[in-house]
Amino acid sequence: MAEFDRRRFLGSLAATAAATSAARAKPPQPQAPVSQVPAPPQVNLGKTGVTLSRLGQGTGVHGGKRQSNQTRLGFSKLVDLFHHAYARGITFFDLADLYGTHVYFREALRTIPREKVAILTKIWWRYDGPEDETTVDQRAQIARSTIERFRHELATDYLDIVLLHCLMRSDWGDQMKLYMEVLDEQKRLGRIKAVGVSCHDFGALKAAAESPWVDVILARINPRGVKMDASVEEVIPVLRKAKAAGKAILGMKILGEGQLADEREACIRYAQQHDFMDAMTIGFEKPGQIDEVLSFMAKYPSAMS
Repeated sequence: MAEFDRRRFLGSLAATAAATSAARAKPPQPQAPVSQVPAPPQVNLGKTGVTLSRLGQGTGVHGGKRQSNQTRLGFSKLVDLFHHAYARGITFFDLADLYGTHVYFREALRTIPREKVAILTKIWWRYDGPEDETTVDQRAQIARSTIERFRHELATDYLDIVLLHCLMRSDWGDQMKLYMEVLDEQKRLGRIKAVGVSCHDFGALKAAAESPWVDVILARINPRGVKMDASVEEVIPVLRKAKAAGKAILGMKILGEGQLADEREACIRYAQQHDFMDAMTIGFEKPGQIDEVLSFMAKYPSAMS
């Protein structure tokens, strides 16, 4: 009798776990009818061969040490947010090793078709140790292992866009040469579609605009110059130059990492007027924020259209 009760108890636990897993994987229903929230346009990202929505779900607000405001929502809420974004037509998801968001998006991919979305992620190469304490061969192997780890964490064969994260030196082309070579290798193997950089320094941004290696630049842009690499008047000509050179431009810090939240409609209108910006990423934390920005984008059509 005791053995029977034990088996029944264990069976009950297994059934509960299975039900919980199924419930977690099931996409939540949008809060409002989809027809009332216009989907963002799909864009071909420069010469990369990647197609994505003009609006992306960012995951790095106050990010660092493999966490961010998005991961601090908790596993269930962030996965639900990914599903809400996808239900609204967002197919661009901005992740990073530094934010720790790969495994969260992997859960969303249980019910979101991989081929329907574009995954951008970033290498936080500073995790690889001091450059003067590691050999070139060691760092090359670490870089290859990092891409392999990303693919495992996301349960995907390929990554759409991989960026060198947070470059802050104008000579980053020399500093990052080894990583650039490894990423080129991974492109040839079909594991990455496009490569590029995110910049947190004006000199680094100017170097990115001129680098033939760069496919994609993730750049900080908003009407007030909040958390940007330089003033708006200085940054825009550099981004126009990069665009003219055939690079794809993705905008970030559109709302100044929340500092311009009270001016969000003006910020979206400003972003939409730039004909050099292919798409933008915003670190949404609530479904309603996504819906509101999509409404603003419909109100102010993109100059890229």
